[in-house]
Amino acid sequence: MKPNSVVHAATLELDHEPVPAEQSVRGGPTTGATAVDDFGGLEVGVWEMTPGVMNDVETDEVFVVISGAATVEFAGGADALELGPGDVVRLAAGAETVWTVTETLRKVYLTGS
Repeated sequence: MKPNSVVHAATLELDHEPVPAEQSVRGGPTTGATAVDDFGGLEVGVWEMTPGVMNDVETDEVFVVISGAATVEFAGGADALELGPGDVVRLAAGAETVWTVTETLRKVYLTGS
């Protein structure tokens, strides 16, 4: 991104790919992502997942949900997160998660690049 410019994260086109078989749990979800900038040593991007269930191991990340709905469950018994538009979320590196997306979820994320 150039300084003093805008990216319309809600309508940005993303190329989707099927979730790898070893991560896909149910429903055949796909994901798409693109980095839009680097800022202060962080990657800023847009990520989206279609309805379904997948396992993941997280990186250090902060994100804002801009559309959709999902539940994120954590191995080890931490409370699940119910996500929807406007939620600001912090995930820790190494957290083992299960994402259940009920409505295509789109987020704007910041993570170490």
